[in-house]
Parts: sequence; structure tokens; C-alpha cells
Amino acid sequence: MHLSRAARPAYQALSAFSKTVGGIAAENGIDDRLKELVQIHASQLNGCAYCVRVHVERAVAAGITADDIAQLPVWRESGVFSERERAGLELAEAYVYIHEEGIPDEVYDSVGGVLSEKEYVALSWILVSINAFNRIALAGRYSTPPRDDLVGEDKDAATGAAW
Repeated sequence: MHLSRAARPAYQALSAFSKTVGGIAAENGIDDRLKELVQIHASQLNGCAYCVRVHVERAVAAGITADDIAQLPVWRESGVFSERERAGLELAEAYVYIHEEGIPDEVYDSVGGVLSEKEYVALSWILVSINAFNRIALAGRYSTPPRDDLVGEDKDAATGAAW
């Protein structure tokens, strides 16, 4: 069941929400590099191959290297990420596992010590958005065929127009 096709108005509303969130992020100092890194990492943790593909493509377009992307699963041990990026990745993990204990005080404090309130809020909305898209793709069992076969993929995602 391809949820975005089966209930197009709901998907369009979420897509519009995502675009609004992207604007808020840009207005509040979240650059494309940080935005894509946290979305890839959240998608990896949620097991959403579809969204990983979409955001890796966007990351590459934003100038993020293959090495940086490869370091995401081991970001705590890696030295390639800035303090801001590390804060964003920590927040991404907290949002993926929010069902376990909310946002732990130590995460709130450490991330809040690096990011401004506006940056924290903007990144939070990005994470709410990507977690919603992850769930749509996972619940809908979206396929992730080899890269040269875009025929079966959502046109919006293939062009990067929706999210």
C-alpha cells in the first residue's frame, strides 16, 4: 500500500508541512548540511531505506561527502562532525527514541548548550517531519530498488520536490 498515493491529500498536507518546516529551519540558522545529516541519521535509525536514499541524494547535492555520510552511524567516535552537527545528531537520536523517555534532561541540556533556542526548535520540527515520513514509508512498505530503477518510486521523492 503506497500511502502517499492512496490518500494523496494527507500526503500533500505533510509535504506542505515539511516545506514550512524547511523554511523555518533556514530562517533560524539550520544549513542544508546539518538538516540533511540529521534526516539521514534519523532515517537510518528508523530503518527507512527509502528516506535514507532521498536524503543522501540531497546531502550529496549540498556538498556532503561520502565519507561524512559513512561516518553517521559512528558519529560519536568520529571526528568529522562539528559541535553543532554532533548536537543535532544527538537530538535526532532522542527524537527517534522519544517513546522511551521523552527528551532526556542531559540531551536537552547538552544540545541546548550548543544550539540557540531558535535552532533547537527548528531542528526539532525537522525531526518531527522526517520521523513522520519514515513512518509513512515503513508502514507503506515503500520499495528501494536499485538506483537505476526509479520507475516504481514516488515521483515527488525522485525529484526531491516533496521532502
